[in-house]
Amino acid sequence: MKVLVDDEVHVDYGQIFVESGEDECDLHDAFGGQEGVGLCGAGTDGALLLLTGLWIGGVGFTAELHDSRPALDETWEEIVEVPFRPASQETKLRQWNGKDWWELGLEERDYRVRYSASGMDAGRSKNVREDDEPQTDDRYLLQFWPAPSEPAQLLKQTGRTAATWHEFATSPVG
Repeated sequence: MKVLVDDEVHVDYGQIFVESGEDECDLHDAFGGQEGVGLCGAGTDGALLLLTGLWIGGVGFTAELHDSRPALDETWEEIVEVPFRPASQETKLRQWNGKDWWELGLEERDYRVRYSASGMDAGRSKNVREDDEPQTDDRYLLQFWPAPSEPAQLLKQTGRTAATWHEFATSPVG
């Protein structure tokens, strides 16, 4: 296992992005075709939209690359999996405001992605975290491993915030 990111990542509008290629991720397009699976939108080629509970501020964030499917850690409150294929050799985790980004170094191949979250409801209740305030319990883990493409899957959902985003992914756009 290789740790790609282990940092505090600033979110705006409760969003973080994984990007490769030229396409940008739109909130509605990101969840297209993922009925009932919110939190990690993979509907835009070469991009992922990651949702957080905290609306504005820094959250704890880790991204990992595995050789094969990692064991499922049930201590996380929210867990989803989606397919992902980078559109170029340059794949990065990017903050919404574009101020900071982290190179992920992924190959152009099919991956399975597991996005796990804890403390989303606490983050949503806090809403905004100033830089001088302690970090909330709102934290995230993004795991990649080589795997053939398969549909998005909801593995665990416990909180209200996650339930709202899963409902959003099911709702027709319009």
